[in-house]
Amino acid sequence: MVPDELLGTHEVPTAALMEDLGRRLGARLEAGDMLVLTGPLGAGKTTLTRGIGEGLGVRGPVQSPTFVIARTHPSLRGGAPLIHADAYRLGDAGELEDLDLDLDDSVTIVEWGRGLVEQIADEWWDVEIVRPVGEADDAENLDLDAPRTVVITRHA
Repeated sequence: MVPDELLGTHEVPTAALMEDLGRRLGARLEAGDMLVLTGPLGAGKTTLTRGIGEGLGVRGPVQSPTFVIARTHPSLRGGAPLIHADAYRLGDAGELEDLDLDLDDSVTIVEWGRGLVEQIADEWWDVEIVRPVGEADDAENLDLDAPRTVVITRHA
């Protein structure tokens, strides 16, 4: 469960600190927890998930599941596995449900899942990542280590 002290708005100045926020989240998550990550391309969704995977102690590497839709990372220490899904190319919640993800026994992260997970889960944590607008919007500058704002809210 996401602890109350991690709910709210976080200013995250670097990718390393984005991973650190993920590690702190991952250390507290348990089977049945779901997070929905929202943000533009290059916002840091996969970077945050990489940290969550480290906090959970799962086998890596954690990388974007864009082309495979979903990856499962088993625990290296007997805890819940991490399911990392990317709903960007899915048409509707039915397609997400058709993936037959083990939501009860895993920690599940769904990138681009806003508007879809409501059909498959009763509660989840919404994580919105905002990156600065401007020069970093150029495709060749997406990896800049620019500050991000992360807002974590609980939905039930």
